[in-house]
Amino acid sequence: MGTPTQVAPAQAAPSLQVPAQRKFDTAQLIAAMLKAREHVSDLIFSPGRAPQIEISGQLVELRFKNLERLTPQDTQWLAEDLMDKNEHAIGKLERDGSADLSYGVAGVGRFRVNIFRQRGSIAIVMRVIPDSIPGFEDLHLPPQLKEIVQMKNGIVLVTGPTGSGKSSTLAAIIDTMNAEKAYHILTIEDPIEFLHKHKKATIHQRELHSDTPTFALALRGALRQAPKVILVGEMRDRETIEIALEAAETGHLVMSTLHTIDAAKTIERIIGAFPLADQAAIRNRFSKAFRCIVSQRLLPRKDGKGRIAAIEILKSTMRTRDYVEKGEAEGKSLLDAMRDGDTEGMQHFDGEIEKLIRGGVVDFETGLLYSSNAGNLRLELADFTESRGGRSSSTAPAGNVEMEIER
Repeated sequence: MGTPTQVAPAQAAPSLQVPAQRKFDTAQLIAAMLKAREHVSDLIFSPGRAPQIEISGQLVELRFKNLERLTPQDTQWLAEDLMDKNEHAIGKLERDGSADLSYGVAGVGRFRVNIFRQRGSIAIVMRVIPDSIPGFEDLHLPPQLKEIVQMKNGIVLVTGPTGSGKSSTLAAIIDTMNAEKAYHILTIEDPIEFLHKHKKATIHQRELHSDTPTFALALRGALRQAPKVILVGEMRDRETIEIALEAAETGHLVMSTLHTIDAAKTIERIIGAFPLADQAAIRNRFSKAFRCIVSQRLLPRKDGKGRIAAIEILKSTMRTRDYVEKGEAEGKSLLDAMRDGDTEGMQHFDGEIEKLIRGGVVDFETGLLYSSNAGNLRLELADFTESRGGRSSSTAPAGNVEMEIER
């Protein structure tokens, strides 16, 4: 770590009487952490370390004067405050060793929280949920994704690793539908992240465990609740995938996410969830049902101002449906189809990363690290004269931050 940097909070935290045995007030600590830097994506609490924030994929410790290092008791107290009277989360942590929940601090923000046991103590990760629903322009989404708003049925999947912005992309699409379409939209989430208000559409949001025990059960129920659009937070199991296919085949537009790295791996995951004897039939059904697969990777910006998404788009065309149904072969891959499909609104990761590098948005070496085929991308950029000395120092948050929480 570099030399500690003095960073004052944007404004003094409110005065609060903290019980003698406690070193901090949870809401006050969270507020101070969010004020420490811009573009904070996660808050991390781990015994033996100071509280940490994640910025552009890198962790920065916040050394508060009265909380230089968290103890197991500190994280236990934090977990108790976050779970409060959430009996499901408390039971899940005791039974399974981890629990997911949503948490909000009035006037500060909302968070998606995971509390988990490790080495006999509690650790916590809190994902920051933006205050407002982001728009297409805010997320720099390709304009062709607005075509999803006009779709009447089928399956749309948004994929990528954890923290790649899948929920934000879906929220932007749903918000646009909400403003433009007089639809009934139903979401099934774990937990609910973005809160949608009724606009032209009517939106019902159901949360796993508090409103329904499983995605599959809620999705089955949705078929009797007359929605035009169904958002399923995640395709977690074979039953959920099967009901989603049924919903798409019966005239619903179903949107969901998977933790897969690209379009080809997404289809492998969908097909692979079924027994070998059923896979040919599922390939046939999915080839007809899917409308679009959007895959995302978040890359650190060269100027250090957050991250930017590289987005791959696979659309349903005669060619791609054929490849999905019959499987890929030499010269007949989904990547080939995306490379050739720019006039149809398709794009692939390495082509988009090349544009970001040439545009000076992403550092050359950083782009290679996030590419699907670094060797091929390097050849495509052979004429590019940008320095290849590695990631610029501006992409990395500097050192630790020393702060105080008023008590």
